[in-house]
Amino acid sequence: MILLQVQQVTRRFGAETLFSEVNLDIPEHGRVALVGRNGAGKSTLLKIINAEETPDEGEVTTKRGLTIGYQAQDTGLNSDKTVWNEMLSVFDRLRVMEGRIHDLEAEMSQPEIIADSERYEQILTTYDQLQHDFAAQNGFGYQAEIRSVLHGFGFDDHFYDQPINTLSGGQKTQLALAKLLLERPDLLILDEPTNHLDVETLTWLEGYLQNYSGALLIVSHDRYFLDHVANEIYDLSHGTLDHYKGNYSAFMDEKAAKLRREWKEYDKQQAKISQLEDFVNKNIVRASTTKRAQSRRKQLEKMDRIEKPDGEDKVARFRFSPTRQSGNNVLDVQEVGVGYDQTLLSYPINFTVKKRQAIAIVGPNGVGKSTLLKSILGMVPLLRGRVLFGTGVDTGYYDQEQATLHPKKTVLDELWDDHPTTPEGDIRSILGSFLFTGDDVQKPVHNLSGGEKARLLLTKLSMQHDNFLLLDEPTNHLDIDSREVLENALNEFDGTLLFISHDRYFINQVATAVIEISPDGSTPYLGNYDYYVDKKEEQAELAAQAEADNEQPDSASAASSSSQQTYQQTKDLQRAKRKLGREVDALETQLTDLEAQRTDLETQMAQPAIYNDPQKSLAMQTQLTEISHQIEVTEEEWTTKSLALEDFA
Repeated sequence: MILLQVQQVTRRFGAETLFSEVNLDIPEHGRVALVGRNGAGKSTLLKIINAEETPDEGEVTTKRGLTIGYQAQDTGLNSDKTVWNEMLSVFDRLRVMEGRIHDLEAEMSQPEIIADSERYEQILTTYDQLQHDFAAQNGFGYQAEIRSVLHGFGFDDHFYDQPINTLSGGQKTQLALAKLLLERPDLLILDEPTNHLDVETLTWLEGYLQNYSGALLIVSHDRYFLDHVANEIYDLSHGTLDHYKGNYSAFMDEKAAKLRREWKEYDKQQAKISQLEDFVNKNIVRASTTKRAQSRRKQLEKMDRIEKPDGEDKVARFRFSPTRQSGNNVLDVQEVGVGYDQTLLSYPINFTVKKRQAIAIVGPNGVGKSTLLKSILGMVPLLRGRVLFGTGVDTGYYDQEQATLHPKKTVLDELWDDHPTTPEGDIRSILGSFLFTGDDVQKPVHNLSGGEKARLLLTKLSMQHDNFLLLDEPTNHLDIDSREVLENALNEFDGTLLFISHDRYFINQVATAVIEISPDGSTPYLGNYDYYVDKKEEQAELAAQAEADNEQPDSASAASSSSQQTYQQTKDLQRAKRKLGREVDALETQLTDLEAQRTDLETQMAQPAIYNDPQKSLAMQTQLTEISHQIEVTEEEWTTKSLALEDFA
């Protein structure tokens, strides 16, 4: 069943057409991602879908009664209530129902009601129906659900009584999303929901959305997130919208293949056109061949010409090239403690960076990752330990806060002041490769967008020709295409990298090692992000196994030792079990929702206004049959997977 359709929608701003005649379908339980460059019109299209803006042409149609939840980019929750009370307000209807149940319980305990059997039976019938409805709508579990969602976003018990208007902007944004998830609309529309989330929260959100009972429409620059959540991609590019099945990686492969096919067809037609034009030019004036030449000219005139494929808009082009090579030992961090005002955020941190390594630093927000980079560079004092650089090391730093830019300077002066002997033409050429062209170079820095400032910082960094780059969240504010350009530039960089990132796809593409920072110090992992996640899972399972072993009697120690030795051979099986368990849980949630829909329909059909109207009754019966079929199919899938899960035991 289709929940929402965008049909032939066009949006203009003045004389400029942002996009034209776009079509988009969101099916029931759909997992749809909308991708495209900054400025392509993604957020505008979301606002049209949410009826916040009106299209110039076309329309958006929805299933009757569809509930839509929409969170715009970086939109925070403004409320005078405490965190708990604001989340609790989502369930006001349930709480009223709960109060009514308690009132009926009190009423049924009164002697005069008990003595009146007819009145008692009426109250009992109402009570039983309320109890059924209350249970079906998770009345006995909604407080646990609130705690689960708040915990997923990092809000522990001590946040519950805090007024929301005293929290930071980032916390308000996360609470707005938390409330939206608790509301469980039929269609959840999220514009950049992963902004400012640490890796732990991102992982939790992925799992939650994978099991979400409704449909999803998501705009995100987080490619790892899209790979794990979306199974349909709509690509908004050049004012048109193209549809692809599969996750983000599948979309990229198919889009590249499509572009290759388009070029092949274009080149084939161009060769044909050239052949025909050559024949016409050579034979049009010759009496013996003029008729054939005229025939080919008509063929050319009637030909439906294929437009030249334009795979992408302009992309930044840059590279990082060190002036000289460093020694093999680039950096040694020994027993370091980082923090502010003698408050340790993390200790002890130990790691070594070798030449041409690309090391990613990961860890929760607030643990001191950015402080570590600044401490290594001497911008913030070390609280403990020492940092040693190798020979010939030239450091370059990318600041995620963009504080190294001068807000009153122009783009041109920001670069030229650092390199006054470089001719203006060369400076403009370099800026052009980072997409600053024409009058763009005269823009004051304070007027630039976050993405433009990011590109300007990267421009400055490329001009320094350092051999050791320390980067703090370099992909923030960059669209997907710019991130891919940066990845290519860093992979081709003949130097050493130490970087912080929450972009797991970026880490996978660039990192050769990962260092996890926690309050208790550092833990190194050789490999990219996926390797780091696998090793973390192994360590957690080994720790759980060790804890179980400690609780076993001595007679079981030999068996325990044998079990631990075979762990490596069974880890894939255990991962498959966890995945299957998540699928079973998701099917259970889906069954609960479907059964609630069936109960609601049956209740409506029992009303005289419905069963006395043959047309309405037939429509509802058709809907009931469809839902019953979905329940049957889902139950069958649940049974199959539950039995498979039992086989793991």
